[in-house]
Amino acid sequence: MGKRWKIRPDGSNWGDFGEDDQLGSLNYITPESVLQAARSIAHGRNFCLSLPLDYPGGSVLAPHRTPPVLAPTERKGKPYFNYSFSDDGGYCDVGCDDRVTLSTQYSTQWDSFAHIGHEFDTQGDGIARRCFYNGYLAGDHILPPDERGDSYAMPLGIDAFAARPIQGRGVLLDVERHFGRALRNLTFADVAQVIAADNIAIEVGDILCIHTGFADEVLKMERRPDRERIHSICGALDGRDQALLNWISETKIAAIAADNYAVERIGLPSEGPPQSFLPIHYHCLFKRGVPLGELWYLTELAEWLRANGRSSFFLTAPPLRF
Repeated sequence: MGKRWKIRPDGSNWGDFGEDDQLGSLNYITPESVLQAARSIAHGRNFCLSLPLDYPGGSVLAPHRTPPVLAPTERKGKPYFNYSFSDDGGYCDVGCDDRVTLSTQYSTQWDSFAHIGHEFDTQGDGIARRCFYNGYLAGDHILPPDERGDSYAMPLGIDAFAARPIQGRGVLLDVERHFGRALRNLTFADVAQVIAADNIAIEVGDILCIHTGFADEVLKMERRPDRERIHSICGALDGRDQALLNWISETKIAAIAADNYAVERIGLPSEGPPQSFLPIHYHCLFKRGVPLGELWYLTELAEWLRANGRSSFFLTAPPLRF
């Protein structure tokens, strides 16, 4: 596809992995690091890190995202649910076949690099262009589904993460253990405190998992979230903290997954010239190509790691290949 930019954002890694790269910091995960992570398996315990896909329930958390709708497909004009194959020639089979309409960011998710871009002067001519990681342009490369043709293919789609897929060493920051579940905007100082207290070593290519207890609280609400409480509990990263952003770049972590909504605290007043509504998303998705996972369920894993004196584990987390 060729180079799409003359100027890249300060502190970005655009082009470091090739002009047409779509994996960003996932490139820091090497075959050697995957093998090392696999060798750390000692107990063979496995943990589901996803909420049920019909959680949190309703649209209180994000009004533009709606719960999934499940329905049977049809076969010969009948609902294909508890369907008798006797209609197909006297067979004795009984079948069920479903379809689902899903807001892809309603529940546990990965954000693709096409989720959040920025208006940036990629050519140095004073014109701000709507673009995404590695200079892919809105309208030229990033297109709505009805303009993509039969394949629905598009650069920076979530399917690029699925085709890799995402596997490596997960490292848990147990924020809830140290700060509880009260509302807290997490700065680099907070992150550094957890790392020091739990004797955590961050390595290149690690997938950082942040446990705040938020998803566990969502589960307790049983698909009926309280409008005020759901926005006033647990920790979330403070994207205004430049030291935190610098640390994300310097450590060369491959991805960040948190159990809270949006990973970062949304709506914090900017202390300088307004640049981004979502500064962590801007830094990670747009500048550094660091995938963000949201609304992961990490509490059971965190409790087991805590009881066994561990902070790292083998993580496999490919998104749907679509």
